[in-house]
Amino acid sequence: MHNPFIASRLITATIAALTSLTANAQTSPLPLGMTDSAPPAVWRATSRLGYAPTPDQTAAMAPRTWALSQIDAAYAASQQAPAIPPELVRINAPLGDIARDFQAERESRKILRAQAMPNASGQLPLSPPAADAPVFSRDMAQSAAAWRVMACSDPALENPLLARMTEFWFNHLNVFVGKGNVRPFVGHYAVNVIRGHALGRFDDLLLASARHPAMLYYLDQAQSNSRGLNENYARELMELHTLGVGGGYTQNDVHELARILTGWTVNLRDGEGFRFAERLHDKGDKTFLGRHYTNQGQQEGEDAIRFLARQPATAQRVSERLATFFVADQPPAALVARLRQTFLASQGDMRAVMRTLVSSSEFWAADKQLFKTPMDFACSALTAGGGVKDRRDVTQTLGFLAQAGQPMHGWPTPDGYKTDAATWLAPEALTRRADFAMGLAARIAEPVYLNAFLSPATQERIAREPAKIRTGLMLSSPDFMRK
Repeated sequence: MHNPFIASRLITATIAALTSLTANAQTSPLPLGMTDSAPPAVWRATSRLGYAPTPDQTAAMAPRTWALSQIDAAYAASQQAPAIPPELVRINAPLGDIARDFQAERESRKILRAQAMPNASGQLPLSPPAADAPVFSRDMAQSAAAWRVMACSDPALENPLLARMTEFWFNHLNVFVGKGNVRPFVGHYAVNVIRGHALGRFDDLLLASARHPAMLYYLDQAQSNSRGLNENYARELMELHTLGVGGGYTQNDVHELARILTGWTVNLRDGEGFRFAERLHDKGDKTFLGRHYTNQGQQEGEDAIRFLARQPATAQRVSERLATFFVADQPPAALVARLRQTFLASQGDMRAVMRTLVSSSEFWAADKQLFKTPMDFACSALTAGGGVKDRRDVTQTLGFLAQAGQPMHGWPTPDGYKTDAATWLAPEALTRRADFAMGLAARIAEPVYLNAFLSPATQERIAREPAKIRTGLMLSSPDFMRK
């Protein structure tokens, strides 16, 4: 950390102030939002429907009007190709191209392994295998993570609400980049499944996820067939993606849904990211959640997935997660009920659901507080600095996220990262944030526009410190940790 002794007083105060809020996060006052005056409302809108305000949002902005306008703006952006820098654009190549390149990498690795094996007499090869091992999957995973960092921190590159919704839905339909077969596909999944359907209909999003190789590989659906059933995806599809644990399904429903989905797989050799293999499909009759299914091939699975997407229990689960993500760690039941009603009435139209959320009094209520996750914090700090400037920003950010416990695309289980204050608010974690802020601050101009959103006490404390560390202290302040 730069100038640790000078900065330590404010950082210590930050840790103490934020830690003290853990026990009573729903009642403690928040410096940024006790009234509905412009700065607190602008902060809330831009920090929840994006990651942070920008200089042009500090003046005459009507926060509620802006917030509602972002819903249609984000949807429109989702229907357009993303702005991906040329050096990263391979993540958005046609899925068949990615599949073929991944297959070529796998074949190359087989050759390298064979070269390293002892010969028939037990002798190792005289010369070592080629040093240039295939790195396609690694590069694709790194490019996907870099694009996510850039997209969340630059409103000129990506609509802020679309970046937010991409984060939300990726977490809801999580895949883990540490599982080898997922790595080359994670960027395409984030761009085309999550981003592309983030404000559309939930059943379309769910079906797109089910058909993508990232999900097919992650939850082992690609290996499930009539001769060897794998229930992983069927179980998580109901437990996490739709109905929830108390959604009224049984173990037999898991088994029957797995049978319905047999034959949904990936065909790398022929460049097919998704393939329905008729010969691997269970052609027997099934009974799933009280509904009878006869052999209709791929249509069986599509019908079952859309049926799950439109259930009241699914509407309840999605509404609870949205309210937790955008409003409060423990959202009001009345708000969740209204979101659920809109979800059902609109058949899962996420624009309609988000209009209900953003129009609600609960979204704007000062006592409904949220603490930034590590990704929130990193993206908001980068936004305050004008977005990613060079590779160093990306590398530093991804390193911070890994150390802070939220590596990009790095949660191994399908439940996704937690977003509540109890998970992320701890002294050691706040020290890491201060380190990240000070490192970033050394390369950016002081974001003086943020003073409009800082409490008088924070401004006064920062003003007493040397100018060269004020930016880092601003980004490390208690005010900046909340959204």
